[in-house]
Amino acid sequence: MTGLPPPGAPLGHYVSEAPFDPLAAERAAEAAPAAAATQGQVMWWKFRRHRLAVISGLFLIAMYLVVAFAEFLAPSTVDTRNVERIYAPPQALHLFDKGQFVGPFVYGRDMTLDLDTLRRVYTDDTSRVEPLRFFCHGAAYKMWGLIPADRHLFCPANGGELFLLGSDRLGRDVLSRIIHGARISLTIGILGVTMSFALGLILGGIAGYHGGWIDLVIQRAIEVLQSIPTIPLWMALAAIMPVTWSPIVVYAGITVILGLLDWTGLARAVRSKLLALREEDYVLAAQIMGARPRRIIARHLIPGFMSHLIASATLTIPGMILGETALSFLGLGLRPPVTSWGILLTEARNVSTLALYPWLLLPAVPVVLVILAFNFLGDGLRDAADPLR
Repeated sequence: MTGLPPPGAPLGHYVSEAPFDPLAAERAAEAAPAAAATQGQVMWWKFRRHRLAVISGLFLIAMYLVVAFAEFLAPSTVDTRNVERIYAPPQALHLFDKGQFVGPFVYGRDMTLDLDTLRRVYTDDTSRVEPLRFFCHGAAYKMWGLIPADRHLFCPANGGELFLLGSDRLGRDVLSRIIHGARISLTIGILGVTMSFALGLILGGIAGYHGGWIDLVIQRAIEVLQSIPTIPLWMALAAIMPVTWSPIVVYAGITVILGLLDWTGLARAVRSKLLALREEDYVLAAQIMGARPRRIIARHLIPGFMSHLIASATLTIPGMILGETALSFLGLGLRPPVTSWGILLTEARNVSTLALYPWLLLPAVPVVLVILAFNFLGDGLRDAADPLR
């Protein structure tokens, strides 16, 4: 074979003449980016490899931007009515008319009443091209309830109409109501998780650190709450709220209910972690130095598994959103004039209405997408926070 010395020839022996440095390998490892990275950087590098979680995170960021600028993004206000277009089906968006590029537009519509079925029949009039207007003046509103404005991202043509997702029984635009409803449905999950996190960290931390009879009482309370069926408990707590309360107070009450019912799982997770960590040497050192239990829990124990808590939060928010949607759908949660995705779905409770006007079920689409996005994001954060992966 080529490259090998002939048989019997002495083998060459090569020795590096560079001085021996026993710390060279350690310095090379320290120079590597990963060696000097913080825990947050390592989590970010792992999270970026989870493509579905990254896409879900971007989608959720976009959804919360919609929440922040709902009035501007919606083509009309939440209560704008067109009594001549009740139960109008969704309009198709077009770009070309008779082979020529026009831009985004819809065709005008004519409405007739079918005397046999007493249904409104809408037909497109292709001779009436109604281009969409962008950054246009429309219905007046108050941004965040404070700043008067009337500018919208897009509007129907002057004298035209625009129902991209159809209209409801009062002639209100379903798309605009879905955009406005996102503000309630998405923020109630964040507020509910904040409350459940506070309860879970405090009670779980006390139970895990102190143990004894305190742990026994908290664990029995958790078992009692977890043994009660969720839906009847929601119904009982929601029925307590008087009908005379304002929508804002009802919103706060629903948030409190969801927060009070979802802290048990987190409290048990925190308790199990603290039971394992409280025997570590650094905890004993903090106790010898005179640190109080509250400081040891908050400054030394909880930060050790904060990444796990963040992942748990992203998996808890979908439950909050589903809870609000279920309560509102059953008529026990938020009530009009507040608009949420659950309230919009109450229009689809009647089977006959749903069969005739299936677009009233479209508010369920963002509910499904947001819940899937939160679950995928939680999976990505959990994998990134796992040191064994």
